[in-house]
This record gives sequence, structure tokens and C-alpha cells, in this order.
Amino acid sequence: MSIAKFNHLRAREWGIAALALLLSILLVFVSRTWRLEGDSAIVPPGDTVLLIHETIGLDELIELMDEHGFEFRADELRWASGILGWRRFNQGRYVFGEPVGYPDFFTKLAMGLQDPLMLRIPPGASKDALKQRIALQMQFEAHDLAEAMRDTSLLNRYGIEAHLLYGRILPDSYEVFWTSTPHRLLERLLSEFDARVVEPYAGRMQELGRSVDEITTLASIIEWEARFDDEKPAISGLYWNRLNRRWRLQADPTVNYAKGERSRLVYADYRIDHPYNTYRIHGLPPGPITNPSLSSIRAALFPEDHNYMYMVASPDGRHAFSQTYAEHRRKSREWTDWLREQRRIRDELEREEALRQEAQRDETGGGEQ
Repeated sequence: MSIAKFNHLRAREWGIAALALLLSILLVFVSRTWRLEGDSAIVPPGDTVLLIHETIGLDELIELMDEHGFEFRADELRWASGILGWRRFNQGRYVFGEPVGYPDFFTKLAMGLQDPLMLRIPPGASKDALKQRIALQMQFEAHDLAEAMRDTSLLNRYGIEAHLLYGRILPDSYEVFWTSTPHRLLERLLSEFDARVVEPYAGRMQELGRSVDEITTLASIIEWEARFDDEKPAISGLYWNRLNRRWRLQADPTVNYAKGERSRLVYADYRIDHPYNTYRIHGLPPGPITNPSLSSIRAALFPEDHNYMYMVASPDGRHAFSQTYAEHRRKSREWTDWLREQRRIRDELEREEALRQEAQRDETGGGEQ
């Protein structure tokens, strides 16, 4: 073979190899460009929430995605991050429910475009339980919220004292950002309370001659006392009757609050020396004993008009109301008799179960001998 022919063949082979290489590079470029512009490069396992507690880099993000079960190509993710220029990702709560492309994914995390959450605040919670419940749903800790609730600058702005703030945390679901600070969240809650309670019912409170905090204090007692919303106005009417006649309120929930737990009360509990024990003090306690719902606040504002002065819990969780003490004692005995009968039935069942287990042990022991 001549040298010229050999060189021609070599050149042809090099040309083919170069063309193949160029095509490969072009295919990779087109493929990656297509995936870079596509909308399914990253696939979450269903609805997935990414919580980023502080600004992180790409390596930490990849670890977090692995932990949550995302489907993605790590090498391609790094390439896309370099091309798009996103390498730091902000703290926040990010929800992914469908496949997403690199531009949208990186932009969302790098710019901190969070998804809000529904903060659920239950009614009738103790102070500590309420703070824990809120903190579990947010980025901050319960002690951070407790500190913010004592901040005089915030309290002075709304003209309230720390022990009254509790009654203004209206139970509901609120759309908030996970990274909201305790102060910002409290401002939101207090503004919401003003808009839904203080402003619309200011005239009614003036008519009753009671402040907003006196109303929330009474509402908090109703909240603990009533199991059913439709019974709240009747309970409110009874308490208003006692207040108007200058009787002691004698509300069991205030004794539970003074005792520090919600449990069945015994005679000694009613003698607890505590400023919230309405069996010992006259009028309303110094502040709310829980965070009342809007239905309890409305019941405190619009009590049922009746002459009841006494009530006793009934077996179905409702209350039996009475106008006279004699009638109240009769209904109380009915309730006591029912409780005594329930205890008798329970004790009898426990004795029967103990005898059955003893007989079973005797039979087993007899078989082994």
C-alpha cells in the first residue's frame, strides 16, 4: 500500500472518530440541555416536605434529598447547579408533590420561596401544652415562644399584660411560614384576635360593662366546662347570674387550674389557696385559664337568659341545671348514685376477671403436676 493511500485511510479514520466524538458530545449536550430545560429531572416520593434549618450547600442538599427518597442523578444535579449558578440554599419549608425541573427546583430553594403551612391551634389547652403544640409545628422552640410572650415591647404595643396574652390566642388554623419568628407569629395572632373579637364586639363589651380580658377570662372557664358548643350559652348564663348576684363563681375549672391538672376534684381541692380558685375569691380570676374558642367567647358575650344558679355534670357529658339548691342537691345525688353504680359494676367485673384468671392458673398448675 502506498504511503499516500495509507495516509488517506488514516485521515478518513480520524475523521470518522472525530465525527463520532463530536456527535457524542452533541448528543450529551442536547440530552443535558433537554433535561436542564425539562420539568421532570427530580422526582419526589409523593408529597414531600423539605425542611432546611439553615443555609446549606449542594452536598448537604443532596444528602437531604437522599434522606427523603427523591429520585435524581447526583452528577447531573451538580452539573445543573454549576450551569444555573445556584450553590447556596436558604432555610425554609419547601413542598414538592410532582416531578420538577432543575431551574424551578434550584430557584425555589436558593431564593427561599417557601410554601406556607397551616398552623393549627387547639382550644382549651394548658399554657405549656399550647406553647409546645405551636413550637412543634414551627422552626423555633417552646422556650423562644415563652420568652416572646413576656416581651414588654410587644405587650405594651397591644396594651396587655403577659398573663392575659394567653386568652387572646384564638384557636383556629392559620397559614404561616415555618421560619416565622415567635414575635412575628404573636403579632399575627394578636392582630387576628383584634379583627375577629375586639373590633366586632367592642359595643357589646361596653354594653356589658366588661373589658375584653374579662370576657376572655369568663370564656376560658366556659371552654373548660362545656363539652358541647350548644350548651355554652346556658353555662355562660349561669355564671353571669352568679356574677350579677355577687356570688362566688365556684367554677370547677378554676380549681383544676389552681391544682395544675385536669382531674376529678375532691373536697380538699376546693380549699386550695390560689388567686384563681373561684371557690375562695369573689368575681372573675385574674386572667384566662386557657385559650377560649370563638364559640366560648360568643357565649360569654351573649349568655342565655334564665334563672339557673346551679349545675352538675350528667353521665352524657352535659349538665343538669337548677334554680334552687334543693333541686341541685337532688340532681347531684342522682349523679353520685350513677357514679357509685358504675364503680360497683366495674369492681364486680374486676372481681370476676380475677376469679377467672385464678381458676385458669389452678387448671394450668394441676395439669403440670
